[in-house]
Amino acid sequence: MLDLKLMQKNPEIVREALDKRNSKVDVREFADLDEKRKALIAEVEALKAERNKVGPEIAKRKKAGEDASDLLEKMGEVSNRAKELDRELNEVEKAEKEWMMAVPNIPHESVPLGASEDDNPVLRSWGDKPEFDFEPKEHWELGAALGGLDFERAAKLAGSRFALSFGPIARLERALGQFMLDQQTTERGYTEVSPPTIVNKATMTGTGQLPKFEEDLFKLTDERELYLIPTAEVPLTNIYAGEVIPEETLPVKFCAHTLCYRSEAGSYGKDTKGLIRLHQFYKVEMVNFAHPDRSYDALEDMTRSAELILEKLGLAYRTITLCTGDMGFGAAKTYDIEVWLPGQDKYREISSCSNCEDFQARRANIKFQPADSKKKQLVHTLNGSGLAVGRCLVAVIENYQQADGSIVIPEVLKPYMGGLEIIKPE
Repeated sequence: MLDLKLMQKNPEIVREALDKRNSKVDVREFADLDEKRKALIAEVEALKAERNKVGPEIAKRKKAGEDASDLLEKMGEVSNRAKELDRELNEVEKAEKEWMMAVPNIPHESVPLGASEDDNPVLRSWGDKPEFDFEPKEHWELGAALGGLDFERAAKLAGSRFALSFGPIARLERALGQFMLDQQTTERGYTEVSPPTIVNKATMTGTGQLPKFEEDLFKLTDERELYLIPTAEVPLTNIYAGEVIPEETLPVKFCAHTLCYRSEAGSYGKDTKGLIRLHQFYKVEMVNFAHPDRSYDALEDMTRSAELILEKLGLAYRTITLCTGDMGFGAAKTYDIEVWLPGQDKYREISSCSNCEDFQARRANIKFQPADSKKKQLVHTLNGSGLAVGRCLVAVIENYQQADGSIVIPEVLKPYMGGLEIIKPE
């Protein structure tokens, strides 16, 4: 959520930022609400002044034994009007908050201008695309032929956009998650967390999934308003909701390997085959609570943590900077990492690393206590995939495929595979 004072004092800054993002949010709606709020407050203050003026006069008359019924009647009218104004003011302030909750973050000044993903510049690339002396297949063909992926039986169990994995392919997916966790915890300084994957409404609101993106979520059907997490960013970021973090402990870096659940609303017809766009998938998530002065250094570090996973796996990738028109709701700046998939003959997103600055911290009330000040400040929160495990499985299968349909195990994963070096067709 944006700073209310910024919205009230410098709405033009917000309007210009929203224009860059191609947002349809109209700043004038807030201006109208705020003018109404100010008018209501002015009337409330006038009533208070009248009450302060008449109160002593009533007391004076009563003391002198004089009739004060006219003043008491007037004060009754003032009291009734004050109650009406309180109700109206509460409604306006609620509408203002709801409006603010629907406004996306302001892009950082370094974010390139652009309207869509077509305007995202490539920041850097790494690795060589593999060359094959045969026509490379897509992962679902390879996985099915190996007896390791079954989408038809998964659909029987749960419907479309689910997958079953078996044997060495299932173990390969597990190995990837374990490898990623080990890298982030032992090499990059993240603390592993095992969080709940069902969270409440306040937790979803704190990171910006609610109220705007409710249609993208899976919600439990009882009265408790609980949701399945779309990413471990949600519980990890809210660990410190409503708390104050000592400055000397910053940055705090968490990572988690969890199942994630997404309804994929609006993605009808996209990636209907394979593991790319499922309702349920594994992901290793990174979250960083950073000092505002150092959060952009933290973004570079987080992005590098994700890139190193791909380099150790020997997978070619490119890192792009999302333009203003393609960034996510809560992000001030985002890097996407795209891995090369030879079966699809294209790069596909496998990680997204974002600095949300104080946008989420304001929603979730996460602050830190500076050592040299009594005034608490909002932290900056960052999040990133380190990596999307299912998509990484796709990349390994397609990049390490052989002419006979077998899959060579990347060197760094062999210890996690019990020494298995190749997955062969049965």
